[in-house]
Amino acid sequence: MRNTLRITTAALATGALALGLTACGGDSDSDPDAPLKVAASPVPHAEILDFVKDELADKAGLKLDVREFTDYVTPNTATESGDVDANYFQNQPYLDDFNKKNNTHIVPVVTVHFEPLGLYSEKEKKADQLSKGATIALPNDTVNEARALKLLDANGVIELKDGVGNEATPKDIAKNPRGVKFKELEAAQVARSLKDVDAAVVNGNYAIEAGLKPAEDALVLETDENNPYGNFLAVKKGNEDDPRVKKLAKLLTSPEVKKFIKDKYAGSVISVG
Repeated sequence: MRNTLRITTAALATGALALGLTACGGDSDSDPDAPLKVAASPVPHAEILDFVKDELADKAGLKLDVREFTDYVTPNTATESGDVDANYFQNQPYLDDFNKKNNTHIVPVVTVHFEPLGLYSEKEKKADQLSKGATIALPNDTVNEARALKLLDANGVIELKDGVGNEATPKDIAKNPRGVKFKELEAAQVARSLKDVDAAVVNGNYAIEAGLKPAEDALVLETDENNPYGNFLAVKKGNEDDPRVKKLAKLLTSPEVKKFIKDKYAGSVISVG
């Protein structure tokens, strides 16, 4: 049964930013019997946590309080401030960039799954047949925009300059044979732009939430081989040894959760490990 608190972008942002951006240590004295408050994107993260909550947590002696967030910022600021105990929504390159820019101290605990980034279109049939001058929507945060451009590079839509890393922008394009244009949007808005653009590079969680099936609908899709974008459970530094966090980490990597992910998402979300 789904019994999850959904929180919009603004709900905790002000308090989280005010309380937590400069603190360094975690709360090592957390009550082991209190519910573990975990911030998560609605799909698939909160769905996976709800499965754990409904099917596995009681037996493990864990109480879970799952809180949904619809953006990629507030879960980290809320974790930093202590409004939540942990979060589950992000990958390592994104976290590294976020910590650097916001002076936060979030650390990964365990990697759970990988969501392939994909190129989608309601107008085009193949990536290598995009129309001249086509407009492609991209997520506008540093890491996901670079990730999107790398996907387009790997599939021959554009060619990036040599040595471009996780901060690539359209300015780093060396060749653009089709003269494609880019529309940069907040990641949660990209899937909703499909009717207004020729194609869009959409994060896996937002694609699923929009009713897309990445394994079937994407023109091109990232592979999980040597991919650094696995999504993990994360906490504020100092809270890694919280017994509740350790219990959740074990449950999230259990055979039961791996089977749930495989059965529910049919290749659109892939278990790691």
